[in-house]
Amino acid sequence: MSKVTKWLCGLFALFLVLCWSQPQVVAEEATPKIQVDMNVLNQDLATPGVLRVGMEANYSPFNWSQPDDSNGAEPIANSTGEYANGYDVQVAKQLAQALGLKLEIMKIEWDGLPPALQSGKIDAIIAGMSPTPERIKQIDFSDYYYHSDIVLVVKKDGPYAKATSLNDFRHAKVTGQLNTLHYDLIDQIPEVNKQTAMDTFSSMVEAVKTGKVDAYISERAGGQAATAANPTLTAIQFEPGKGFDLKNTDPSIAVGVRKGSPLRQYANEYLKTFDKQHQDQLMNKMVDLNQQDQQQGFWGQVASIWQHYHKQFLRGAGNTMLIALVSTFLGFVIGLIIAIYRSLPIKRAHNPLGYGVFKLFDFLMMAYIEIFRGTPMMVQSMLIFYGTKQFFNLDMPAFTAAFFIVSLNSGAYLAEIIRGGITGVDDGQYEGAKAIGMSHFQTMTYVVIPQVIKSTLPAIGNELVMNIKDTSVLNVIAVTELFFASKSAAGSTYMTFQTYFITCVIYFILTFITTRVLNLIEKRMQGADNYQVANQSIEGE
Repeated sequence: MSKVTKWLCGLFALFLVLCWSQPQVVAEEATPKIQVDMNVLNQDLATPGVLRVGMEANYSPFNWSQPDDSNGAEPIANSTGEYANGYDVQVAKQLAQALGLKLEIMKIEWDGLPPALQSGKIDAIIAGMSPTPERIKQIDFSDYYYHSDIVLVVKKDGPYAKATSLNDFRHAKVTGQLNTLHYDLIDQIPEVNKQTAMDTFSSMVEAVKTGKVDAYISERAGGQAATAANPTLTAIQFEPGKGFDLKNTDPSIAVGVRKGSPLRQYANEYLKTFDKQHQDQLMNKMVDLNQQDQQQGFWGQVASIWQHYHKQFLRGAGNTMLIALVSTFLGFVIGLIIAIYRSLPIKRAHNPLGYGVFKLFDFLMMAYIEIFRGTPMMVQSMLIFYGTKQFFNLDMPAFTAAFFIVSLNSGAYLAEIIRGGITGVDDGQYEGAKAIGMSHFQTMTYVVIPQVIKSTLPAIGNELVMNIKDTSVLNVIAVTELFFASKSAAGSTYMTFQTYFITCVIYFILTFITTRVLNLIEKRMQGADNYQVANQSIEGE
């Protein structure tokens, strides 16, 4: 090899090295370190050295979930095997790098984000959230990290596809996301037919596609993602003076932090380097990344969703069954103890003091039953999960809270079911057991309880089936059960009907198998259909 050839090869190798290393240099320049007092900052963080960020992970292009770490996705801390990506995730990564902190993404339902922040479950909200006057009263916001316009998403072949101003939407059925400024903006449309707010953008997309509503309000980027995933939709963007009046309301989004948190100041220092040009470039990249193949038919789309998200579906189904089985069993134990206690034959004349203590605990048990039967499990979940952290500084893991909540809820219902079974046992059996010298405990253990379990088994099985479905409300405390996994897939793909078709099939399989097993157990407990009397010869015959 000649010297010239060696020099050319060396220069070419150097060129490759420089090209390969260039992205790292750019990445470092894009997220310069800022001066941080780590002692002050760590005192404010839930875990020192870790920036815990909350988001929905089902609102593309701002944030979505995916099954791998491709394209710079980050693992979701409270959902093993699931990764988050999107504009918010990339901003959170850069902010954590600028602060010298490790990033931890927490997937939390939209309505659960503010209480999670206030209670200290997370350190910041980076989830496409706008600083509305109502939210500013509860939490602090940084400077904006994305400036957006407001659009109306409609059917491409519908009567509002050619609209040029808000006046063109007179009498239109319009909706927006629950607890957002979008929903409040609907009132600016003249003579609008304002619809009930919806909790997710994926549900609003489906509502427009099926004609349930004529339009929904969105940021421009969210509208671009929705229309890219659904070619039958289009986003109406208005010229200045013909659209929404945003003088008193800014649709731009910011980082939410706790009141008085030093994180706000540091976030603002970072955002000074994140100008509009970088914002637009990053958003365009995220919109392109989340494009969906719409050339497939319905079954092809179902197959595609299953191919990409089957691990999340199966993991969510497993968590659902685990929570339902364990909680129903614990609820049965709680209900059995309460039912036996309330059946104790304690009389005032024999022991007034003991009777008073007995009645006190009986009242507390009745209060527990009435409270848990008289309030929705979703409300109980919010109060217990976030309330214990905010008011008692008890940081309960999501799955621990799930078992606790569902068990207490099941126990309240099963306590009355089992008590009804106990009172249904004939009084003669109590008297017979007493006549042969059995104590109350022995009577309950060997005579009454076996009959009660047998007679109430259908009701206990029904409670188990109900728990399989009712675990879906636990998504408000970020438990990664089946419904929560489904919402992530639907919000990431904007294929709502296809996603929930898969969810429906999985729920049906779970409940069908469960009821078949319960029927088999019930049949076994009933004994044989026919009995043969054994004849024994008598001596002397």
